[in-house]
Parts: sequence; C-alpha cells; structure tokens
Amino acid sequence: MTFARPKTVYSGKIKEMKLGTGPKAVTVGGETSYPFYLFEGEMPHLPRIAMEIFDSPPAEWAPAALEPFEGVTDDPVAWAKKCINDYKAEMICLQLVGTDPNGLNKGAEETAQLVKKVADAIDVPLIVWGTANHEKDTEVLRRVAEVCDGKRLILGPVEEGDHKKIGASAIGYKHTVAASTPIDINLAKQLNILLGNLGVSDDSLIIDPTVSAIGYGIEYAYSVMERIRMAALTQQDAKLQFPIICNLAKEVWKTKEAKAGTEDPRMGDPKKRGILLEAMTAMCMLLAGGDVLVMRHPDAIKLVREMIADLTAKQ
Repeated sequence: MTFARPKTVYSGKIKEMKLGTGPKAVTVGGETSYPFYLFEGEMPHLPRIAMEIFDSPPAEWAPAALEPFEGVTDDPVAWAKKCINDYKAEMICLQLVGTDPNGLNKGAEETAQLVKKVADAIDVPLIVWGTANHEKDTEVLRRVAEVCDGKRLILGPVEEGDHKKIGASAIGYKHTVAASTPIDINLAKQLNILLGNLGVSDDSLIIDPTVSAIGYGIEYAYSVMERIRMAALTQQDAKLQFPIICNLAKEVWKTKEAKAGTEDPRMGDPKKRGILLEAMTAMCMLLAGGDVLVMRHPDAIKLVREMIADLTAKQ
C-alpha cells in the first residue's frame, strides 16, 4: 500500500505585490502554503533581500559590519552602487537615521533630495525607512514621496499615529506602504484596515510586524508572524494576506554580542559571530513567513541565499 502524506488544506493565498519599477522590479508574495512547504502548496516568488545603507556615516557599527563598505559609508549613492555592483543587491534600504530629532535632525528637504539622488542612481527597488518618530517621519516621508513621484518607493515605518498623512502621500505619488505595528497580530490587522479605508490599495501594502534578533525576543516576533500567516492561509483573513517585510539588520548589529570585540575569548571571532547572528536571525524570519529581509553583511546574505536555494531545490 502506497503511503499518502497527509497535507494541510489552505483556503487562502498571500497577495502578489510588485516592488519598484522597470526591468529590475521584484515581485513578492503569492504563497499558497506555509513558508517553504512546497509539498503542500506553491511559493512562486522567492524571498528577496534588501541591503541597507545609511543617509549619514554610521557612528556605532561594529568593525566587521563596516569592513565590506570601506570608503563609501560617507556617500549613500556610492554605497548603494557598491551593494548592487559588488554584492548583487536585489533591493536597497535607505535608513534615514540622520533625521532622528535626537541625533543629526536633518531636514525634510535635504533628506528628500538625497533620497532622490539614490533613487535616480540605482535600478533596483528602494526602501526608505524613517526613525519611527511620528512628527518627523510625517514631515520627511511626505516630502520624499512627493520628490520621488512615480518611483514606487517602499515607505516605512507607517504606524497608526502617522498613517493618514503618510498614507495619503503614498497614494498620491504612487508608492508602497510598510504598515508597522509592535509585535501584535490584532494591531497589524487593525492598521491594515485603517490604511485600506484610507485608500491604500492591496498591491501597495506590505506588513512590518516588527522583528528582533536571536536572543532578544525573537520568539515573540516569530510567533506573531506565524499567526499572521496562519490567519491568512487557513482562516481566509483577507486583511492579513499581505507579504511581510523584516527590517532585521539594525536589530542584530546593535546587540552586545554583535558589537563586542575579543575581550572574552569564549565568545569566539567577532566577525564570524556577527555574521552568524544575522544569518540565523534572517533564517528564522524566513521560516516565519518573511518575504523581504533587510540585511547588512554580504557574508550573512550569502549564507541566507544558499539556505533559500537548498530549501527550494527539487528533491
């Protein structure tokens, strides 16, 4: 008697979404089963990795993270091009750390012109990420949306406190919204509803459930992402059937384990330690349902790409 492997029946499907414009635009989503459960459903589009760059020279990066980008961290355009040309980046994430009111507090116009320079210089999708300060992000991201009209940026984080103004600008200037909520499935669904009521179309919304690094609460992030996928695929919850973005690099590389040097020999080589922490965190996010990962170190990205290839190889 032939053994018949039991299979879960999925009644839902993750919406497909095109990010960026032109020949190097990417499509994510479309899954009809749990992540990498290719024996039960389809995963028509593999997860994508965005390499992050900063709008100003990073002040507190670990030496291991700075090494691959030596000579370009003071020029976001050159930095983005290096990521694409040398490390084959599929997407770029421009972190607007310089706009933080508690830091450099860069202005909206200056930042918008910088974003436009980066967007004009690259041919891959561009994610633009603010500081989660509602007042400043509203000012900056609205101007960015206007200056980059039609470039189909992914703007985030868009939270409940600023969703109306940033969401309206995203609609008007044809950008995608990264709906960000603090590790809670109900809040994620509520924000998606609010953005939908505002007029954000289903093909212009991606979920940011907020993520964390290994050893720093990753189980909570994983659980929420897992529940979002379960509701989307098995409970036909249309308000959760969106791709998921995981802005994980900054969470990994700010940990003491990633930044520590060789003071404690028991912790091993600091370069390998940071790379493995990032790669393992990224893999957890993929298994929980991540469609777009924001990563930093090229070697960590290489490891994750290899794991994706292994998981999707025909048996």
